Amino acid sequence: MDTSHVENADPTGASQGAVTVSGASHDGRPYALDGLAAAVLDDRGAVVGWTGTAQELTGFCADEVHGRPVQELVADLPLDPSRVTQWPATGRVQLRHQCGNTIDITFRTTPVNGSAEFLVLAAPTPHVADHQHGAAFLRALSAQSQITVALHDTDLTTVQTNATPDASDDGRPIRPGTRLGDVLCPEDAESIEAVLREVLATGVPVVHQSQRASWRHHPVRRHALSLSAFRLEDARGRPTGVAALYIDNSDQVRARRHLDLAREVAERVGGSLDIVRTAQELADVLVPAFGDLASVDLARDVVDGDEPAERLGGGDLHLRNAALAPATAAWPAGIERGNPVPPLADHPLLRRSQHGETVVYGRDDYIALIGDPQLAEQLLPHDAHAVMVAPLYARGLTLGVIVVWRTSLSEPFTEDEADLMRQIASRGALAIDNARRYTREHRAALALQQSLLPPATTDTSAAETAGVYLPTGRGAGTRGDWYDAIPLPSLRLALVAGDVIGHGIPASATMGRLRAAIQTLADLELEPDELLSRIADLVQRLAAEAPPGTHDVVGATCLYAIYDPVTGSCAMASAGHPPPVLVRPDGTAEAVDIVPGPPLSVCGMPYETNTIDLEPGSILALYTDGLVDRHTDDVDDGLQRLTDALAVSCRPDRDLDETGRALLADLVDEAPRDDATLLLARIRTVPTEDTAAWQIPADPAAVSEAREWATRQLTAWGLDALLFTTELIVSELVTNAIRYGRPPAELRLIRRNVLVCEVTDSSSTQPRLRRARTIDEGGRGLFLVARLAERWGCRHGQNRKTIWSEQPVECSR
Repeated sequence: MDTSHVENADPTGASQGAVTVSGASHDGRPYALDGLAAAVLDDRGAVVGWTGTAQELTGFCADEVHGRPVQELVADLPLDPSRVTQWPATGRVQLRHQCGNTIDITFRTTPVNGSAEFLVLAAPTPHVADHQHGAAFLRALSAQSQITVALHDTDLTTVQTNATPDASDDGRPIRPGTRLGDVLCPEDAESIEAVLREVLATGVPVVHQSQRASWRHHPVRRHALSLSAFRLEDARGRPTGVAALYIDNSDQVRARRHLDLAREVAERVGGSLDIVRTAQELADVLVPAFGDLASVDLARDVVDGDEPAERLGGGDLHLRNAALAPATAAWPAGIERGNPVPPLADHPLLRRSQHGETVVYGRDDYIALIGDPQLAEQLLPHDAHAVMVAPLYARGLTLGVIVVWRTSLSEPFTEDEADLMRQIASRGALAIDNARRYTREHRAALALQQSLLPPATTDTSAAETAGVYLPTGRGAGTRGDWYDAIPLPSLRLALVAGDVIGHGIPASATMGRLRAAIQTLADLELEPDELLSRIADLVQRLAAEAPPGTHDVVGATCLYAIYDPVTGSCAMASAGHPPPVLVRPDGTAEAVDIVPGPPLSVCGMPYETNTIDLEPGSILALYTDGLVDRHTDDVDDGLQRLTDALAVSCRPDRDLDETGRALLADLVDEAPRDDATLLLARIRTVPTEDTAAWQIPADPAAVSEAREWATRQLTAWGLDALLFTTELIVSELVTNAIRYGRPPAELRLIRRNVLVCEVTDSSSTQPRLRRARTIDEGGRGLFLVARLAERWGCRHGQNRKTIWSEQPVECSR
């Protein structure tokens, strides 16, 4: 028997033949078969060799078993060792223990070359079963193509792995006999080795720790690894190395990243109805999640809200850059937000993109598409190696393109990423087209709204006015706010501010109808409360005419005021509208205390007229609730803010239009929730020397006295050119007042840019203009007045009526 690998267990000499196998190799590393019991039997079945592990298993030392037949140690040996010519290769028996118990063991025999002896290896059957199951598990684990198993020694050198020599191309991180730094990029190797050292030092396993790694020969591609590691120990609990399991999750991580990007596009893109902002949101969401640089180019018509024309082939595609991401990147000189896209060559890849395909260009292909190498240098980032172009196609229209670049060490685009870009472009195109359609409707509604509003400024004898309108920055368009300054007879001025319920073109149309109705009723010189009552009736009719389901959304609020510059009084009534603000000449400001009535959508409820006196130089401000109703303030706070701002801004030396625009800029948010209008009126009065009044006696003879009085007054004013026509007008109006009216009666003349002649009596009888027949003796008075005056009319007050006429003073000079 060869004893070169055994050591004599008995100091008396080798004749004992009992041997003990060392538990460690000469370099200090434990044997893989540490703990396996071994014995040597001669040809008669007697024990001639015994190991220390056999002693640990049975409790018998070598001296106790040497020379003894093996059947004395085995409780159920099925064979007679003296007659055995060939021992079974393997088997299972009950082995006696020194303490009297038996041990279930599994053994394996093998002949010793050159002798009749047999080597018997044995281990407890449960241990053998565990070893078999463990070996089967390790074989199955090592066979998994998606899992790399590596055993590292205490120096982290790989001693065993299931990675094949060419496996590094498909994600295997290490091969036998190498260190991680030999295969991975240095920073990645150091990161993983730090984890393995921690496991080796502490014994605390690591489970599913995410690591990023790149191979030395292919540093561009980054792999997402899931690292699990645990410490290896020998039978005595001493660390012998670390086992690491590497799972390449790159595909799963990429798929999860694609889902996250698609979700982010859905959440971030389309929240705005501004075309350029939507394009910028689309570009921002793509960087850096999808590419290093991104731009969105839109057809010029799209930016204006119009439908783009269909274009095929090269040439000028009428595209304009709408968004760049990141904006702080070092973009080439030819790429700048707002710049037009230069003409492109008729390239096959361009036509594929125009037919709706997402196309990936290499650097050379993109230069060929541009056509001019020098121009390409101005349009292509210097380190870009791949370009993806996706058309923005929605509702049958090609709105533009998304262009994404990958630069430097970024990976090339994959087919999966092209599919993802198609989905992103489709969603982005719908968002941009929604913004385009909104822009078109908003532009049309705004144009209609602006066309229905009066001139921004007016200048009359009663007041200088300036109106400012700011459309909403949200929703579906304008919301029907309006203002108006309507000149009335006798130098009076009507001031109006209103707000229609709803938005868009329907609201603008309703606003136009209400404004026209108010102007018509204003010519009838109705009192403010009566005018609002009639407008409320009109709103009810409009609601009845509205389509089913929209009756409740037809309505408005309105403030109507009439200022008389002769008396300095202002009568006003409110239909659910915010009160006006009065800025006095001394700079103090306050909201006018007015009793508001119900909105115009409520019919049958009365309105109340409030009258206040205004000083010359005062400013009366009418507005809509968009100026005071902000999401951070309640209405009272907003009204106080407006009042304070008016007190500061309304100075006598400042232009009203400039003041109004500055106030809207300061008080309204960048994207207001509602339309905002502001009408400022700087009050004027007619000097007392420009008015004259005469009480008319109830006597027909008073007609001649009235003519004489009027002649003297016009002569004093220097209006000799109007003497003849004025005498006739006064004569006819005073005659009608004496003949058909009731006393008291009054004649009043007012001189400004027109000469106003008024006759007031206490009768409510409405005068009627008619054409007298040839044989009629009367009925020609009002006809003469109508022919001689520029305009005439009648207004009713409480228990009185006034017939007036106007003649232009300028024409007489």
